Amino acid sequence: MDTTDFNTRTIAEFRAHHGQVGGNFAGAPLLLLHTTGARSGAPRVNPMMYLADQGRYLVFASKAGSDRNPDWYHNLRAHPDATIEVGDDTLAVHAVELHGAERDTHFAEQAHRYPGFADYQRKTDRVIPVIALVPTGAGAPS
Repeated sequence: MDTTDFNTRTIAEFRAHHGQVGGNFAGAPLLLLHTTGARSGAPRVNPMMYLADQGRYLVFASKAGSDRNPDWYHNLRAHPDATIEVGDDTLAVHAVELHGAERDTHFAEQAHRYPGFADYQRKTDRVIPVIALVPTGAGAPS
């Protein structure tokens, strides 16, 4: 099964079950990230795990340990204002890349909770980016 089919099925299941899905994501915190294509300008939606952090949603550009960052990472760098779906809520967010000790601390926490992330880091020489999705506007936590 290719990534597009997997994402399409995961997105449909997420929406049908109020943010809950089975399979590899069963029991994990999941969100749908809506980005604008960096080059195409086309809308994109990607399901991904997140780590809640004081009102922010931290996502990890692991691409399963690939030596390249995922497309959604490049989309956020080009267009940092995006939208996420969490459960039944839709939130406007602004993406901010974490660096240094802050990045390392949050990546280590995600890898502790979900050891697959540690495996992804071991597979690649690149430092896997950690992106904070910070809610903006109405509905943002105060």
